[in-house]
Formats: sequence, C-alpha cells, structure tokens
Amino acid sequence: MAGEPVGYRQMLDELRETGYEGTELGDWGYMPTDPDVLRDALTQRSLSLRGAFVPVALCNASLHTAGVAQAVRTAKLLREAGDAADPAVLVLADANGTVPARIMNAGRITPAMGLTDDEWAVLAQGVTTIARAVRSETGLRTVFHHHCAGFVETPAEIAAFLARTDADDIGLLFDTGHYAFGAGSGHAVLEGMARFVDRIRYVHLKDCHDGVASQAQSVGWNYFDAIGHGVFCELGKGNVDFAAVLEILHAMDYRGWVVVEQDVLPGMGSPRESAARNRAYLRSLGI
Repeated sequence: MAGEPVGYRQMLDELRETGYEGTELGDWGYMPTDPDVLRDALTQRSLSLRGAFVPVALCNASLHTAGVAQAVRTAKLLREAGDAADPAVLVLADANGTVPARIMNAGRITPAMGLTDDEWAVLAQGVTTIARAVRSETGLRTVFHHHCAGFVETPAEIAAFLARTDADDIGLLFDTGHYAFGAGSGHAVLEGMARFVDRIRYVHLKDCHDGVASQAQSVGWNYFDAIGHGVFCELGKGNVDFAAVLEILHAMDYRGWVVVEQDVLPGMGSPRESAARNRAYLRSLGI
C-alpha cells in the first residue's frame, strides 16, 4: 500500500535517487545506532547526516535528567557517524503531540492556553541544561524546533522562548510550515524570519495550506486530523512563498543546510514520488 513505512535502506536509496544530499536521523532505532554501520550506509550513498530530533517534556523538571541522557546519546551518534568538518546539530523540541489541549487546538492557540511564568522558567532551564550537556559531551550545537501541538508554537511563544534562553546555548530551527500553521497563515512566514533572524541556525522547508488550516479551525480538527487532511502539503502547493524565503536566507548569509520535511502518512501517497516533486520544485527555484 502506498504510503506505508519503508525500511531505512530503501528510504536512503530513494533519498539519493530523488536528488537529496543529506538526511536527519529519524526516530531512534529507525536507522542503525551503531555509528560505523550508520556511517557506511550514508557514505555508500554520498549522503550527509544533518541532525536528529529529540522531544522532551520540558515543562516537567523531573524529566530533564532523562532528557539530557537521551540528547547526549543521540548527539554522540551524530558526532561519531557524521562529518567532523560539517557537524550535524541536535534538534531539541517540546514533547509535541502529548498534551491533549495543545493537540486539540493546534493552529489556533490563544494566550490563555500558554505557559505561566513559572512553567516558562522550567522549560528554559531544561533547554539550557540539555544544550550545555550536549555541547560539553560532544561539541555539537543544539537548535530548538518550534512545533505545532507543543508548548512553543505561536510567534508570541517563540519570542517568549528566545527571550528566556541564551543565543550561545541554543539556536532556532525555523520551520516554515509549522510557523505558518502556528501563526495562522503562510504569509506570516517572511515576517517571522525577519523577526527572529538573529537566532536562526537551521531551517526546515515545509509548506502549509491556508485553506486546510482554515477548515481545521472551522470544523475543529485536531493536529493529527489536520495533517491527515494535508495541511502540510508538498512544496509550492500551499501558501509559503519559498522564493522569498530563499531570498531572505541569502540576504542573511545563511550557510547552513535546508531540510525538506514532508508528512506522508499511510494512504496519502508515495513518499518517493512526493520527495521527487519537492526536489523538482526546489530546482525550479535554483537550489
């Protein structure tokens, strides 16, 4: 059935065949956790290891220690399997999709649904502790992924997060699709990039369809329902102006990688074909 999960070897083969040059790690255990085996799999396909997503329930101080262990373990694999001359980044995030109120209201979060000052302090301390441990143990830098259905989703929440953390400890992963959904429109992305330009260290290119987002709000779909209905559509089929996004990255002299992130759930089509269309779209924009 098209859209069903595929093994990591097939995924890497299709990634290379469709014109990509790197990959993130994916869920722990999806790809080999032996650094030699992972490095060989990537080298055979001339692919670069760019990052790994680590979700932690950052508002719960009792889980910070476990978060440090998880992040450091992941960062060590990135360091040992990756390219020392072009190191990967650890992508830290809140444990998105675990709090019912945030799942139910993704894309339409109000200030009343946000964190208190004390909760922000706990989250910021957790982020700082984890990022410093990763850097101390592995030398890798950490970026934070603002993400829908988590506690750092809206532009105001991103601003609050950045105000409570230090740029030397943590950079921002700017995700165009999650920003658009969290802000209420794909047209907000350019404003967000300009607003947070000083903290952007890593970029996910993801589209968002404003029409589906609007329907999610009117019908009352939760986060996962919205994804299943295609709110994060293929590049160029939504409302994010990627040509302008690339112009901003050029103007800010961004020299990092950009990662295409596409949700293809079972029944939504072929991941390979979707990846090929996304790559062709980016080629049409000159990258």
